[in-house]
Amino acid sequence: MTQQSPFRLGLILLMAPLLIWLLSLIIIPHIDMFILSLQEKVAPRVYETGFSNYAEFFTEPLYWNTFARTALMSILATALTLLIGFPVSYYIAKMVRGRVRMVLFLLCMIPFWVSELVRTFGWMILLRETGVISSFLQYIGLTDGPIEFLYNDVSIMVGLVYTSMLFMVVPLVTTLDSLDNSLVEAGYDLGGSGFRVLRKIVIPHAMPGIVSGCIVVFMLSLGNYLTPVLLGGKDSLWFTEQIYTQFITRFNWEQGSAFGFLLLILSSLIVWAGLKISRQTLSNTMG
Repeated sequence: MTQQSPFRLGLILLMAPLLIWLLSLIIIPHIDMFILSLQEKVAPRVYETGFSNYAEFFTEPLYWNTFARTALMSILATALTLLIGFPVSYYIAKMVRGRVRMVLFLLCMIPFWVSELVRTFGWMILLRETGVISSFLQYIGLTDGPIEFLYNDVSIMVGLVYTSMLFMVVPLVTTLDSLDNSLVEAGYDLGGSGFRVLRKIVIPHAMPGIVSGCIVVFMLSLGNYLTPVLLGGKDSLWFTEQIYTQFITRFNWEQGSAFGFLLLILSSLIVWAGLKISRQTLSNTMG
């Protein structure tokens, strides 16, 4: 008993910063947000408790249509990030070694040395009507006048994929690095094609990295605000913009809290459904 007491005390002291961080920045704010979302202002300084703020989401087509659009766009951004990031990650993990590998991995990290706002403004400089791409196309004679590449779904998708790429590459590189090269060689020796080896050996081994990367990218895309608003313009119809409007423009914190909590619940349900479809669990993903 006396031998276990110092161990327990050390464990408590070790976990204390994490517990304080979770309580003060995640658990308590979410509890407060949920309580606030149940309040409805019926008169100045007079509130009633109920679920009317949540009912507003389901009865107003603009709100749930915006969320559905946001979710579908986020799923598409996640799929595109995976399609682009997987071959890059495989090349870094299995095809190169030493300094070249370090340089390639560093190139993936360089864009994240600056803030998301600066990166988004960089894309605006490239894609705007008087930007680099439009000017180049005019210079080589492919277009007669300036072209506006901003304020559409394609520009939003480009920004989301670019913003999330590192969060897909890192878990994939980590997972693929542990793949034994002899398994791949054995697959080829037994007559397997490149596609069959990829489907039967590489992808199953990389599945924990794929799932963890997809979860992070999806959650980041779904909760993104700067990229859709700046690259998509006022007609971006992104759900986080609806939350911002309730909090900042309309000063309706009760409705904004309900929308924020709905975003958390619905996104968690989508992630849960994705795990069920892929037959993965959070323990396998984190492991």
